[in-house]
Parts: sequence; C-alpha cells; structure tokens
Amino acid sequence: MNYSVFEVFRIGIGPSSSHTVGPMSAVNRFLNELDTRHLVKKTVNVKVHLYGSLALTGVGHGTDTAVILGLMGEVPQTVDPAKVAPLIADIKDTQLLPLMGKHEIAFEYAKDIIFHHAKSLAEHPNGMLLEAFGAENALLHSNTYFSIGGGAVLDLAEISASKTQLKKVEKSKHPYAFSSATELLHLGQEKHLSIAEMVWQNELQYQDAAATREHLLAIWDVMNSSIERGLVAEGMLPGGLKVKRRAASLYRQSSVFGGKLTSDFQAMDMVSAFAIAVNEENACGGRVVTAPTNGSAGVIPAVLAYYTRFSRGSDAVKDDDIIKFLLTAAGIGMLYKKNASISAAEMGCQGEIGVSCSMAAAGLAAVLGATNAQIENAAEIAMEHNLGMTCDPIGGLVQVPCIERNSMGAVKAINAARLAMMDDGAHLVSLDAVIETMRQTGVDMQSKYRETALGGLAVNFVEC
Repeated sequence: MNYSVFEVFRIGIGPSSSHTVGPMSAVNRFLNELDTRHLVKKTVNVKVHLYGSLALTGVGHGTDTAVILGLMGEVPQTVDPAKVAPLIADIKDTQLLPLMGKHEIAFEYAKDIIFHHAKSLAEHPNGMLLEAFGAENALLHSNTYFSIGGGAVLDLAEISASKTQLKKVEKSKHPYAFSSATELLHLGQEKHLSIAEMVWQNELQYQDAAATREHLLAIWDVMNSSIERGLVAEGMLPGGLKVKRRAASLYRQSSVFGGKLTSDFQAMDMVSAFAIAVNEENACGGRVVTAPTNGSAGVIPAVLAYYTRFSRGSDAVKDDDIIKFLLTAAGIGMLYKKNASISAAEMGCQGEIGVSCSMAAAGLAAVLGATNAQIENAAEIAMEHNLGMTCDPIGGLVQVPCIERNSMGAVKAINAARLAMMDDGAHLVSLDAVIETMRQTGVDMQSKYRETALGGLAVNFVEC
C-alpha cells in the first residue's frame, strides 16, 4: 500500500479537508518552492486562482481564509483557530500580507484570489493555480496543485505520475504491501497477523515505533478534545444559515436516564452527540482530525468514544486498544484512497461519510475481537448502505446536511460491526466489489451532486 496512516489521519482545522487543509498545504508548498529558488524577497504580488469545486464552494468551505493563512506561512497542524478571524480581518483592512511570515507584500483580497466558477481543471475538480510576480509584473514562479481529498495535495506533475510509476516505487517499501482487501486478507491468513499488525509494520517504514505510537495517541487526543469542546459549546454556527449548535443539548438529554426519550437507546443518543459535537467544531473552524476528511471528521471519533465509554464495561481502555482501532480503520481507508477516492468533489458524500463509516465499522470490530474476515465484512456492510450519497451542502457550508450525516454514519458503523460479528465473516459481496461500485457510482454521478452546491438540497432549500 502506498500510504502512511498519517496520510489518512491529519490534524488540521475546519471546515473542510479538501477546501481548507489541502489549499493551505498547497500554498505552503508553493512558498517553499519560492524559498528554494530564493524568490521570496523578490516577490511583490501573489495571485491564487481557484477552479471547480474550490471556486464554487470555496467561500463557504473557508478556502479563501486557508489561502491567506498559507501565504502567511501558517500550517494546518499548528495554526491557532482562535487567531484566524482577527488575522484575516487585519490583512483585508490593511491590504498588506507578511509573505511566509517574513516579507510584506501588497495583497488585495478581491483581486488576488480569483474564483473561476465556470471552469474546472481536467485533472481533478479541486484545482488551484498559484503565481508569484516580481517587479514590473514579471512572473517569477507558478505551479498548479490539486487537493485530492483528506488534505492531501499533488501538483500537476505528481497527479500524472501518481497513476503510473509512483505507485510501483512506493509499494516495495512495505513488508506487507496490499492493494486490495483480498490481498490484505490473504496476507493476514498466510502470516497469521491481524490487519492492525500489518498496517503497524508498514507504518514503521516511515518512523520508529515510539514515534508512531506517540503520533497515533496524539490523533486520538485531538479527536477526543474536539468531542469535549463540542459538547459544551452553544450558540450559532457561522456562515449565515443560523444553524444552532445542538451537541450540548443532545448530550444533556442523553445523559439523563429516563429522560425525554426511552433510555433503551442512551448509548446511541450519546454517539450522535459525540459525532455532532466534532462536526460543529469543524464548522466553526476548530481543530479536528481528517478521518478521513473534515466533513466526515465526527464518525470515527464518535464510534471510538462509544467503545471507550460503553463497550468495555468496567475494564479500563488501554492505549493499545486505541492504536488497534486507528490502525485498522486506516488500513481500510487506504483501500479507498488507492482504489477510488475520498474526495466528495469526485465521489459525492459516499466518499466521505461512506468511507468514514466503513473505516469506523472495521476499527470497532477489530477492538471487539473480530477476525480479519469479520472486519472486512463490517467495512463492506457499512459502505454498501452509503452507496450513492450525494454531496449537496446548503449555501456551500459544511453544515446542512453534513453535520447530521456524521451522526448517521456513526450509528451505521456500530450496527455494521455488530452484524458482521454475529456471523463468521463469510458474505456474498466483497469489500473490493463495494469499493469499485462506489468508484463507478461517483464517476456516473452528475457533477452538480458532487460538492458544488448546484444541486440537491442546496437548490431545493428555500430560506424563509
């Protein structure tokens, strides 16, 4: 397999991995290219051209903000969400920008970020062209980048090479290389290893065991923190739709035994509160983990929180359980990245909520003691019942129906894991077949249903 676990799980800020985290990272790369060429101090103006979905839903998804932060040298992992709004306001007011944090240039928001609403680049729906100009408007450097989902970025040369030779080169690095679920199951049976154990050994090709363990636990810490913040925050979400934050109220109601609704579903009510808490934080630009995207960031944390709080009874959850869950989920996520896409601009929401649901089901089954066959079955069941889901965000915001979809994805994942574990893992439809079906469905889906806000709920919602 061609991916690190930390290409599936990335720490960043909301509201979108493909529209916020990816563009910020692309700008970082562009600045590094300028710096390598000793062109930063020669730059007097920068222009950013946004195409396709980045243009159509860029404002609602925070792409313009991400671009400005990236130009300042901020990176998704460390930028302080609390400082974003005043920084952006100051730059718009003064029309001056500290390029890479060290060289002040003129910057006019309305002229230097160009939204090409009617044009999409052929290589990917999330395309952006960056240009740096020197004295007398001389072009110093330019490059084109594509935000391919989950915060990952390829430039023009890489997106072509990724389809051919790069995959062959990378595959040889891993002791348990796999390109399909069938290969993964065969390796596990042959080597007597779990999915988590194989993904762990592959991950050690990138960093040592201590660093891998520390990073995985840091991923869970950010996930859990986003739950905790979201469960106490109240008020309205930004963006103009006047969507009220609900997680705190849901959590209070689900915490009362025998409350408004029957207590039989208290754990499920809690799971919904956890998932919605994360994605309300994401909608506010808070720190979350792409899992595998920001739009679906609440599913995996909610299911893992379900396990830590409800599935173990009086037993203390060990760090090894957290790591096994995340490794297993990441292994499944890699299959979707490899053989389809996790970009809603390519696949619709089946590529975000559907994939996160599939990953969460696999992770939960693993920590509950499932066999590899049962884990693969759980992942297959979860995706099978998300096929065809469109991405039609109202107002181009990652709010409606996105936030509630995380709740639905989390509950489906738990059900999928339980269904799979009540059988021996044998089933009619393979995970590979479902992933290919998802890919074909995404290709066939009309573009207006793939993160453009030009179809579905986005056009049928009437604000009174």
